[in-house]
Amino acid sequence: MRIALCGGTGDIGAGLALRFARDTDHEVLIGSRDPERARTKADEYGAELSNRGVETTIKGFENAMAADRADVVVLAVPPYHIRDTVESIADRLDPSTTLVSPAVGMERDEAGLHYNRPSAGSVTAMVAETAPDDVPVVGAFHSLSAGKLADLERDLEEDTLLVGDDEDALDVVRQLAGEIEGLRALSVGPLANAPEVESLTPLLINLATHTDLHDVGVRFE
Repeated sequence: MRIALCGGTGDIGAGLALRFARDTDHEVLIGSRDPERARTKADEYGAELSNRGVETTIKGFENAMAADRADVVVLAVPPYHIRDTVESIADRLDPSTTLVSPAVGMERDEAGLHYNRPSAGSVTAMVAETAPDDVPVVGAFHSLSAGKLADLERDLEEDTLLVGDDEDALDVVRQLAGEIEGLRALSVGPLANAPEVESLTPLLINLATHTDLHDVGVRFE
């Protein structure tokens, strides 16, 4: 399987790229609006893994070219770039491509971070609105700490919650997430449940801010 991380040069993209490349046998492609930056970051990720004794090839492309080659496309971009990114790759997607959204809309005030629900109802719903009608969309990886993902010295013992309307696409993402060591994927139903899942992220960040906990995640028992 080929996994494209559009926006894979950013924090969450870096963490997912390193974990996918280390823990799975899938091919990892780094996407960016700037193909040169994508190639540079891909080389950096490959070098870090090589230093850890993991031999893998990570390639970098412009976002649309990365998406064109992929079975799973992860939109590792901030919510305010979601529509533009999906529109830029839309003609490279087809019904066999699973589109994954980990983005969460948040706003900050003096009290902390709060969920900023977009007019579509959730960022995941906004992705589904923008993507071609026949391309399945899954929300996943929202509550994972980018810093913890990218630090391969740290073990994951966390859950990621999945939402989506296409059972086959959910199965693909569930299997893929479960291949990351220490990560368990749990489905919480259709895409309409995305607001509840996305709103967990600002809660976790506020928890980390006001306690001695850092890079917190969730594990359900």
